[in-house]
Amino acid sequence: MLPYDAVLLDVDGTLLDSAPGILFTLREVFHTMGTDITGVDLMRYVGPPLRKTFAEYYASEEEIERATNLYRDSYAVTGCHMCKPYPGAEEMLRRLRAAGLTLCTATSKPIQVVTPILEEQGLAPLLDLIGGASMDQSRDTKTDVIRFVLDQPLMHGKRALMVGDRNDDMRGAAACGLDAAAVLYGYGSKEELAPFSPKLYAASCKQLADLLVGESV
Repeated sequence: MLPYDAVLLDVDGTLLDSAPGILFTLREVFHTMGTDITGVDLMRYVGPPLRKTFAEYYASEEEIERATNLYRDSYAVTGCHMCKPYPGAEEMLRRLRAAGLTLCTATSKPIQVVTPILEEQGLAPLLDLIGGASMDQSRDTKTDVIRFVLDQPLMHGKRALMVGDRNDDMRGAAACGLDAAAVLYGYGSKEELAPFSPKLYAASCKQLADLLVGESV
């Protein structure tokens, strides 16, 4: 018997290689806001919530919200199209579904933002639920997103595993009492993830499917 009935999946760095669009949009926002980011490693902002990122640069709620809105407006036009599924992501989802697992996303992207992206990339039909943040601050952390997904009727009574590539994913899983699996093909390093003692590491989408459901479907 599989140890889990459901899998919660991060999107950026787990299902989609979305860094090009995110980095493009971040640079545009910082330029518009007049913020010097010379020497800043923007890759560390791929994955965490937007407001958490902008709070490192702007002191007031007004500035943080302005930066967040600028980002979303720009990303909806250009950045959201600059991504692609990781190799084997679609096949991984098909294998997990065939094994009877309930599949949900648990992403820091708002549901209204991530849904058309997953539809464009052909992954939406393979998911039972697209779970994500809210547009406002009412559901803005990964912990809040995971709790939101777990509260949905289709998740009641299920043993869930959280899969992600950043410490926010691991921390959110722990806060919600879930086991976590860490993927090493995304944007986080093993050094970032190891302190949270994930149940397993996967170097590819195929390996993740192999570890969860075995070599054959």
